[in-house]
Amino acid sequence: MATRIQTLVLTGMSGAGKTLAMQSLEDVGFFCVDNLPPILIPKFMEVAEQSAAAGSLRKVALACDLRGREWFRPLLDTVVQLRENPNLDLSIVFLDASDAALVKRYKESRRRHPIAPEEPLLKGIALERRALAELRSAADIVLDTSDWRPIQLKQAIVQQFADGTPKMVVHVVSFGFKYGVPIDADMIFDVRFLPNPHYVDDLRPFTGEDAPVYEYVMKSSATQEFLGRTEDLLDFLIPQFIKEGKSHLMLGVGCTGGKHRSVAIARHLSAHLQHHAEVHLTHRDSRREG
Repeated sequence: MATRIQTLVLTGMSGAGKTLAMQSLEDVGFFCVDNLPPILIPKFMEVAEQSAAAGSLRKVALACDLRGREWFRPLLDTVVQLRENPNLDLSIVFLDASDAALVKRYKESRRRHPIAPEEPLLKGIALERRALAELRSAADIVLDTSDWRPIQLKQAIVQQFADGTPKMVVHVVSFGFKYGVPIDADMIFDVRFLPNPHYVDDLRPFTGEDAPVYEYVMKSSATQEFLGRTEDLLDFLIPQFIKEGKSHLMLGVGCTGGKHRSVAIARHLSAHLQHHAEVHLTHRDSRREG
């Protein structure tokens, strides 16, 4: 039995939020293509069906708008054609906003209207609204973003199209301060205050990935208090980050050389965070010499 591809055709008024909507759809697993001419969509979907049959594609979002000029006109006919394909679960999603909201956004961005760049802004909006009227009437979902902040649009996309409750992706990276701080870290935890296995001859050759070092670091009362406080902090922060639309978080855990303490703590925190997020653990410096 062929796998049905969830297919969204995303269109609407310029300035209503299509760029952010596409980014949000990518975050919930859609393969997104922006401004593909409608005449090419059937051929693209043929390729998508082949990928779906191989198990590598389930969700596709196609953004089309009047930037395509004459290329845009066949969109509704293309959608009618695609709806005949039993392997596609297709919906038109139309993003709209009031004239006042669109004018405010154009003024803030200092952009001209793409449809009528030489005309007054309201005339360009009116021309676009008339050109899109039939497509709006045919839409399965209309999202009015007039009073929405960006985070509200993202939340609406996630609520409508995510499979289950979306999880944040958390990257936990252990590192050594002597080799530099990860420049892409959102938060840094400095664990150089913990007992250092480097000064224990029997432990020095090992890393925090090895049981003797891990157990040595964990048995410290300072470690246990630190972990308790840090886990409480992360348990509070991560749901707040998700609520505000943050989809990725990178935590750096650093000690002097990035071999013992930071590795052990990063391992422990990664295990704790599994119930909050999709967690990826990297030990940047644990195999360095010296």
